[in-house]
Amino acid sequence: MGSMIDDLLDPAALPDPTSRVSLVQTHISLVFVGDDHVYKVKKPVDFGFLDFSSLEKRRHYCNQEVLLNQRLSEGIYLEVLPVILEGGRHRLGGEGGEAVDCAVRMRRIPEDRLMRTLFERGGLGPEQLEAVAGLLARFHGEAERSERIDAFGTLESFKVNTDENFAQTEPFVGTTLSRDVFERIRDWTGAFYREEGGVFEKRVREGRVRDCHGDLHMEHVCFLDPVAAIDCIEFNDRFRYSDTLADIAFLLMDLEFRGGEGAAAELWSRYAERAAETGMERLLNFYKVYRAYVRGKVIGFQLNDPRIDEQAKQEAVRTAGAYFDLARRYVETAP
Repeated sequence: MGSMIDDLLDPAALPDPTSRVSLVQTHISLVFVGDDHVYKVKKPVDFGFLDFSSLEKRRHYCNQEVLLNQRLSEGIYLEVLPVILEGGRHRLGGEGGEAVDCAVRMRRIPEDRLMRTLFERGGLGPEQLEAVAGLLARFHGEAERSERIDAFGTLESFKVNTDENFAQTEPFVGTTLSRDVFERIRDWTGAFYREEGGVFEKRVREGRVRDCHGDLHMEHVCFLDPVAAIDCIEFNDRFRYSDTLADIAFLLMDLEFRGGEGAAAELWSRYAERAAETGMERLLNFYKVYRAYVRGKVIGFQLNDPRIDEQAKQEAVRTAGAYFDLARRYVETAP
C-alpha cells in the first residue's frame, strides 16, 4: 500500500482543492486530511470481528459508514469515492483507470470543535453537556429496535463480546496489561454475569437495546450547529446493537479517563433524566469497565501493525495500559 499512500499525499490526487495533505493512521484506517475535507481508506485487515480483507467488503462498509453516520450528523459524511489507479498513479475519483480501492469523503471538522478539545481548554460547560445529553437521549429513544437487535442484548450474546476481549488481549499480558489486571477484570466480569445476569433480559423487555453508535468517545462528539456525533461502528452489527446504557457509558468513561469526573457526573445526570434511567448504576459501571477494556484492547492492536513506527507503538503501550488501569479501578470501586 506504500505507493498508494505516497500518491494520495499529493494534493493533485484529491478531488477537492487543498494546499497540503497529511496522513493519520489508526489500526483500521488511512485518513488523508486536506484543508476542508477528509478521505478515509479502510486498511485490508481481518481481525475476526472486523473484515476489510477484500475490495468488495471495503466498498460495502464505506457505504455503511456514510449511511449510518447520517443519523447523528448532518452534512459531514458526503459520499464514497473510488481510488483510481491510472498510469501508475493513484487518485481519488474521476473517470477512467481502474478502481483499486475506495474512500469515504467527509467534511473536515475543526479540531477546536471536538468535545475532547473543548474539555481540555475548559470550554465544556453546562450548555455543552446539556446539548450532548439531549442529542443522545433523542437518538437512543428513536434508534431502531427489532427482535434481531433485541437478541444482542441478552447475557449470552453480550458475553460473546467480553469473552472475545479476554481472548484477544491475553497475548498482550505483560505488554499493555499485567497478569493481575487481566485476571481481576476477567473474574469480576464473570461474577457480574452470575450475580446480576437478570438485568440484561430486563433491559431487553424495557426496549433499551437499540441500533446505537457503538464508539461514542470524546473525539467523536462535535460541537457544530447542531451538535453531532461521528464515526459510529459500521463494520460489525454486534458492536452497534447494544443497550443504550453501553453507548453513553463509553462517553462517560472517556471523560473520566481524562480527569473529567465532575463533567461525567453532570452529563449522566442530565442524560438519565431525559432518558428516564433510574437505578442503573451497577450496570452502568459494568459497561464502563467493558468500554475502558475495549479501548485498551484496540489501542494495543497497533503493536501488530508494521506500518506504525516504534515511537507510536510505545505511546500505544502507555495509553492502552492507562485504559486497562481505569477498567481495574472501576472494578475495585464498583457500587
